Amino acid sequence: MRLFFRYLCSRLGFAAAALLAAATIAQPAHGQTATPAPGSAATRIILVLGDSLSAEYGVERGSGWVPLLQKRLDEQKPGYKVVNASISGDTTSGGVTRLPALLAQHHPAVVIIELGSNDALRGLQLNMTENNLRTLAQESKRAGAQVVLVGMQIPPNYGRDYTTRFAALFPRIAQENQASLVPFLLDGIATNRELFQADGMHPNEAGQPKLLDNVWPVLAPLLK
Repeated sequence: MRLFFRYLCSRLGFAAAALLAAATIAQPAHGQTATPAPGSAATRIILVLGDSLSAEYGVERGSGWVPLLQKRLDEQKPGYKVVNASISGDTTSGGVTRLPALLAQHHPAVVIIELGSNDALRGLQLNMTENNLRTLAQESKRAGAQVVLVGMQIPPNYGRDYTTRFAALFPRIAQENQASLVPFLLDGIATNRELFQADGMHPNEAGQPKLLDNVWPVLAPLLK
């Protein structure tokens, strides 16, 4: 997987990658799913708290892995609905700020946490990212939700130590909080240039089903 990130850095340069992340801050996900109407109390909510990788950045509306998840749920687990609370450019700090209101509004059965990449792109302190991920997992579980933590990897610009420590955050937080772990969201596609947009960072429409296929085996066993 690191080959992909070396390619990314050589293509854009780290500064350009960081600028791209900053430029997409505060862009909400397309087509957020509303809370079920009164009378559908049996419907369980899956809350996705993510960044541009989950917010359909640069792809046709409805083609992102989160809408594709809803389609799969409709076919296989019709009692579940997805609320996509992902915002392009969001950080773990942004997630911590937004999560309490989302939990209070939607009372999710499952929370999928897909955050951290933008922290690393900005070179933020790893202990802050770790504390934020821990808070997100703990608050979600305290609210009665099961947690799926989505792991990521980063370019090696800050050195092998930073890169290695960042990747290790996700399994450690998952283990501490009895959360389910998706080891790497881009697993199996990271080195395939044809599955990415022109920026070299975000999967295109053809890559989105691959993201869902990485999340589904971890999520499905949690759905009763």
